[in-house]
Amino acid sequence: MLIRKALPVLVFLSASIATAQYEMKVAQGYTPKIGLMVSMLEDLKARITAEVKDLNQSEIDFEFDEKANSIGALVMHLVATEAYYQVETLENRKWTDEEAESWGIGSNLGEDSRREFKEKPIQYYLNLWDDLRLKTLEGLKNKDDDWFASEIDKGINHHWVWYHVMEHQANHMGQIALVKNRLPD
Repeated sequence: MLIRKALPVLVFLSASIATAQYEMKVAQGYTPKIGLMVSMLEDLKARITAEVKDLNQSEIDFEFDEKANSIGALVMHLVATEAYYQVETLENRKWTDEEAESWGIGSNLGEDSRREFKEKPIQYYLNLWDDLRLKTLEGLKNKDDDWFASEIDKGINHHWVWYHVMEHQANHMGQIALVKNRLPD
């Protein structure tokens, strides 16, 4: 009985090891610690993109109750959050008034984002994320592991901030999966 239950896991692991598709490597062009973080960020973005790229408009805009966020709003939230930390860490500044206006609603999930992020195809959000991610990747190429370990504020270093961006994306990837599971048949 135990062998029968473990067999699918063993087959999965064997296939993964044989194809080496589940391995984190330092992204080329980056210092070692930043390169690992870049690999993880890119992996999460690819997985989220794969989950949403084929959704139709009603699926992108679907809210399963009056307090739920749509998949479109959740993806926009991921983009806006990365935009905030990109400016904060890579450019060492706060959002300008124009940036706050542009990204602000997306950075805060809630009534405003539920109202604002409707009737936009998923590619709209994914294109914004692609453009923003290119800027993030270029900014990280210009940094090194000493910068990554340096503090931005007492007890908060750049590494933690980008780890937080990554964990934030993973958290909302779970929310996106929940919304997809609640889509009407």
